[in-house]
Amino acid sequence: MSRSSGVLLAVTSLPSMFGVGDLGPAARTWVDRLAAGGQTWWQVLPVGPFGAGDSPYASFSTFAGETLLISPEDLVADGLLEAADLAGPAFADGTADFDRARPFREGLLARAWERFRTGAAPALRGEFDAFVVREREWLEDWALYAALKAAHGGASWETWPEELRLRARGAVRRAEKELAVARDEHRFRQFLWHRQWAALRRHAAARGVKLLGDMPIFVAEDSCDAWATPGVFRFGPGRRPAEVAGVPPDYFSADGQLWGNPVYDWKAQARSGFAWWVRRARHAARMFDLVRLDHFRGYAAAWHIPAGAKTAREGRWVPGPGMALFGAIRTALGGLPFVAEDLGLITRDVRELRAAAGLPGMRVLQFAFDGDPDNTFLPHNIDRDSVVYTGTHDNDTSVGWWAGLGAPERQRAGAYLRTDGHDIAWDLIRMAWSTVADLALAPLQDVLMLGPEGRMNVPGVPSRNWRWRVLPEAPVEDRLAGLCELSRLYARLPRGAGQIPGKGPAG
Repeated sequence: MSRSSGVLLAVTSLPSMFGVGDLGPAARTWVDRLAAGGQTWWQVLPVGPFGAGDSPYASFSTFAGETLLISPEDLVADGLLEAADLAGPAFADGTADFDRARPFREGLLARAWERFRTGAAPALRGEFDAFVVREREWLEDWALYAALKAAHGGASWETWPEELRLRARGAVRRAEKELAVARDEHRFRQFLWHRQWAALRRHAAARGVKLLGDMPIFVAEDSCDAWATPGVFRFGPGRRPAEVAGVPPDYFSADGQLWGNPVYDWKAQARSGFAWWVRRARHAARMFDLVRLDHFRGYAAAWHIPAGAKTAREGRWVPGPGMALFGAIRTALGGLPFVAEDLGLITRDVRELRAAAGLPGMRVLQFAFDGDPDNTFLPHNIDRDSVVYTGTHDNDTSVGWWAGLGAPERQRAGAYLRTDGHDIAWDLIRMAWSTVADLALAPLQDVLMLGPEGRMNVPGVPSRNWRWRVLPEAPVEDRLAGLCELSRLYARLPRGAGQIPGKGPAG
């Protein structure tokens, strides 16, 4: 990485008249604003099909895209919908309304499919056929899984009839035949998603903006991956997990976090040359310029919790694949385009693995002021090969963080930052931008100086997360003008970048 900066913003948090942000005009406008504001990076949250609680970290697939993000306006431009089709319910600004947006958008996608299969947008036919051939390695499993899931009322594959749950050959062949049209529709939806994603990435590249993605280490138990490639995971009798993933108690949760994801059979993966992981890494590298490896410590050792446990307190550390995995990926890809999310309980083996892989780590300023002068998050302890954040999607906003600090920590932070906290979000942004870390990032909520109402996720809380959206009238350009000036001051500005008109950091 060269010295640069950027903003963290989920795609779903973009403005939209259709209830949830998507890959269309608002995303392109956001890229234009980032470029005009001198920012090199747009970091997003995972963009696979959202699972339980609308969480991007509990995806139904590690390869498919979340079709809720397909832009209706761009489908009109492609000739698959008419402008009149977009008339629908009124959605409130400022919140991602997944429950109401999904049925409306799925209705639009169904309409687009019917028009396509009856002759609309003929220019897309060859492109669609080529996509199906090119992506068949994951697309065929996804299309069947998605069609079967719909045919079973959205129920998890674990509740399907046993012959389908265990993928008996005859049952799979019958399902493929009976659901042929539905499978084609799911192929088509993925074609639309990947086509729009590719267009957005080209738009960003043309403006000098790079995309930083996010790859969760685990996949959901109710996922195409767990159903179609069970040999990747440690399943017991009847293809049921004996242990599930999570983390022990930490600063996010006194009981730890019981994620419930199936854990990996690393010995079987090693025997295959880590083939599934290489496919996954190659897919991510095609989509993003750089990828954040969520829960990096799990590659050194992961917390395995007995299935059926009530909390994550019951568990044990189990060694991960270590450099054997990253060596296989490096050989296949010619490099490791990753950032290690090395947060939480970081032990020597995790630090050694990150160093051996040569990956930059993450440093979060909100974790810096516990009174330990050797705290690795303190700005004077941050090294160059790092990505420094004010906070992440799992933190409260910086304004909310400051309000919730105890007196000793607030005193330490105030003394270090030389602030009384009246402009704490930008105090932290300035500090992040001034460090030697190659890359500095801030959530848009901090750039906009929002309080707890802007928080994206509360770890360990299963509902009402991921819903924040930026208001259309928010002073985004003004704040990005201030960010541009900080990037100029601290040598993070791309060569030749200008400044958008605005009022600067304090607005």
